[in-house]
Amino acid sequence: MKIKTFEFNPLGVNTYVLSDETNECVVIDATCFYTDEKELLLHYILDNDLVVKELINTHMHFDHIFGVNLLASQFNVKFAAHRGDEFLLDDIQTHLQMFGLGRTNTDYKPVIDRYLEEGDIITFGNQKIVVLHVPGHSPGSVVFYHEKDGVLFSGDVLFHSSIGRTDLDGGNYETLVTGIKNKLFTLPPETKVYPGHGPITTIGQEKKINPFVGLGS
Repeated sequence: MKIKTFEFNPLGVNTYVLSDETNECVVIDATCFYTDEKELLLHYILDNDLVVKELINTHMHFDHIFGVNLLASQFNVKFAAHRGDEFLLDDIQTHLQMFGLGRTNTDYKPVIDRYLEEGDIITFGNQKIVVLHVPGHSPGSVVFYHEKDGVLFSGDVLFHSSIGRTDLDGGNYETLVTGIKNKLFTLPPETKVYPGHGPITTIGQEKKINPFVGLGS
């Protein structure tokens, strides 16, 4: 499986395009905000003759949804996320102002066409990804696990040496820490973690050094 990483928008969010030899692909967290970012993502998909089969999100905080409507419209694909985060779409403007983005146009507010649940299987080409529900950063936070290649797309649940903030609506520190330890830290230590922000890490590394959930925490 090929993984293409883009870092987009003022908050530096990672968008991932997963594809394989069939040219089918999945887009995780379409976060492109500026015009050049939108063009970059579209050109990558079009220039590589990729067919977007799934448009999925790890959660619904405003910085992770900027490009969803663009891709949904461009490629006539449905959007999937967890029901627990749907309420976040009702207060986008407040969060934009909280992060200093003022009155940014909110036409990018998406509609969830399909709800993701624990244990769902996302398929494209010859690949399959398992959905794990790990709330705490937000009520509907999910991660995507590709067992065959040993990779995890963790959204804002787990970062390199950190975890997602829990002081936003619906966040809960204890819930997040418990979910990471019970669902993520039970994965093989060599599992590569592709987070919503920042660099790649591994499950084994985070178990050793993460000050919030590591063995020394």
